[in-house]
Amino acid sequence: MQIHKGLDNLPRFKNAVLTIGTYDGVHFGHQQIIKRINDIAQEINGESILLTFDPHPRLVLHPDDEKLKLISTIDEKEELLETFGLNHLVINEFSKEFANMDATEYVEKILVNNFHPKKIVIGYDHRFGKDRKGTIDLLRSLASTYHFEVEEIPAQTLDEISVSSTKVRNALLEGDIKHANQFLAHPFTIKGKVVHGDKIGRILGFPTANIEISNPHKLIPASGVYAVKIKIDGQFYKGALSIGYRETVFDNSKLTIEVFILDFDGDLYNKDLDMIFVDYLRPQIKYDNWDLLKVQIEKDVEAVRNAV
Repeated sequence: MQIHKGLDNLPRFKNAVLTIGTYDGVHFGHQQIIKRINDIAQEINGESILLTFDPHPRLVLHPDDEKLKLISTIDEKEELLETFGLNHLVINEFSKEFANMDATEYVEKILVNNFHPKKIVIGYDHRFGKDRKGTIDLLRSLASTYHFEVEEIPAQTLDEISVSSTKVRNALLEGDIKHANQFLAHPFTIKGKVVHGDKIGRILGFPTANIEISNPHKLIPASGVYAVKIKIDGQFYKGALSIGYRETVFDNSKLTIEVFILDFDGDLYNKDLDMIFVDYLRPQIKYDNWDLLKVQIEKDVEAVRNAV
């Protein structure tokens, strides 16, 4: 997959089969659209292309709204899309000026002039242009003028439930990792850097890596303890990951993310880790003393060995 940053200096695509969207999470529904454009591109000896945006449009249009959290950052999105056989990923900067472009002008100046698409494939709820007035009907009305075909993919369902990024977010915010992973059709992952902590875990005999998430818009699942797989220098380990506000022994208003990595001995400071969520184990619990906490951690470790 070739990655292009911005619309300048794009190659001349051959029989371009184009789809457009934010693709946050690259969930099951997104994957069906990607599969479809890949199949069409193969049929017509063309190239499959995804046009996506960074930052996420809602972060630009509603900067004071802190409710939106990203299932996947742009770097994570690139890694995910790499696995689905796309020929080209084009990442265009989203700005207020871009958002104010008339829908017809958007089709002409952005889609036609840059991609010369043979076919445009979009999801059932795709909107574009100023005030999101662009629809599948507008694309169809312009198709003959600009010599492209249009196809709309219906709502993809999983166990008869429509899949959407919103449903994935809600599942994660409820700690429902199993359903979130089913909706995504791949495991939810957090990337973070190991930083120095208070070393309480070391005192208890379970040294934890304290994780710092660099992107403030990254979605963090509900507080609790999770079974995860951790990727370290290409190797995978089992881990018990805790998300919470230090409600175990003492109170602290700062959200912390820390992970105990089973069967690992080494220096992790300043390393970047991939934490791949497998299952939710339990809620955060405040303990009256260290001994009770240590007993619970031992139970968590055993649960991780069984779950991962």
